[in-house]
Amino acid sequence: MDRHIGFERLHNFRDLGGYSAGKGQVVRWGRLFRSDSLGKLGGADWERFLALGVRTVIDLRHPWEIEARGRVPEHASLTYLNLSVEHRPYDQPGQGPEVEPGPFLAGKYLEVAHDGTAELRRALEVIASADGPVVFHCASGKDRTGLLAALVLALLGVAEPEIVADFTLTEHATERLVADWRAEHPGQVATWPGHNRAPAEVMRLFLDALTAKYGSVREYARDLLGVDDDLVAALRRALLTGLDFRRADERDLPTLVRLRDDAARWQAGRGIDQWKPGQLGEDHFRARLADGEVWIASLGPGGPVAGAWELWWDDPAAWGPQPPVAGYVHRLMTDRRTAPPGTGRLLLAEAERRIAASGRTRCRLDCLADNARLRRYYEAAGYAVVGEQSAKDGGLGSPYAVTLLEKRLV
Repeated sequence: MDRHIGFERLHNFRDLGGYSAGKGQVVRWGRLFRSDSLGKLGGADWERFLALGVRTVIDLRHPWEIEARGRVPEHASLTYLNLSVEHRPYDQPGQGPEVEPGPFLAGKYLEVAHDGTAELRRALEVIASADGPVVFHCASGKDRTGLLAALVLALLGVAEPEIVADFTLTEHATERLVADWRAEHPGQVATWPGHNRAPAEVMRLFLDALTAKYGSVREYARDLLGVDDDLVAALRRALLTGLDFRRADERDLPTLVRLRDDAARWQAGRGIDQWKPGQLGEDHFRARLADGEVWIASLGPGGPVAGAWELWWDDPAAWGPQPPVAGYVHRLMTDRRTAPPGTGRLLLAEAERRIAASGRTRCRLDCLADNARLRRYYEAAGYAVVGEQSAKDGGLGSPYAVTLLEKRLV
């Protein structure tokens, strides 16, 4: 998924939403942003920024940087704080080409982690208690901003690989950030190839160093920043949400078609012969809205769509005539651009909850008989193979063999 939000003059403005925090929780979209210097805002960019509803800006730069490069424009809706976390400034673009980015920058981050404890704690407090969306930034939105982003995500329970991956997204903005630096420093030459680069090694080394010394990022925050359980709980209340489920309606038909076609392309790209793009259009999903239920999952109320599924109350094509003891799940789909890891299981669990709430005791589904990978996925989710239908007529032009799976809900 593309987390960058498009501006003319801001190159590294990103939404921190959508990361999985475990136990069915994800970071809210539109609640916490990271950016390069907001001193560049103006014109149409300013209107785009205000449209995000940001209420709090945390500027992590030195006061002298703000004086030289400007700050976010004043506005009645904004609370502005300057929390300069870096106490030992250094000349990053002036480093020699022999300097390795990983160890060098990880060492600088450790300096900030130990020098800027008061400012980092205050930033966490502000993020946890802010009334509305928050953005924090430094000059390029990479180093000081990357450190605070990593700290917040770690305290929320986001896994280290995702924290590292978020850090590396600055690479998409590197070229434009370097061009900005050259424009601001005419006649100067950046001698360091690592300037405004964000290789994964930097964040890995930094997190490894904190873990080696303190046991974990959480223990670092507790021991050096004084971050207690109450503050972590406040961060989680402010920034995390579960999946939001609702019945689909006519307005969702284009989204359902897109989800299905995207899933079909993903399968085809991995040699899975299950769905074909273009097989099912809006008429199919309109019919399912009429004779069954179609459910949409989003990342919090009003957030991006994460997935969908169909819930039928009978399925004679696959199962034959049956007493009303089961619900039947079809077309379980996730949006791989937005859905965090584990979303498919969460969709299944919600379908099972819905079936159980209806008084039925079994959840049933089927997959192509030769799709061993999908069968293993369902088996890992607690489903047992209970039979095969050698010639299911799914309305796609020719019969096909399916494996029947069932999970008892009570």
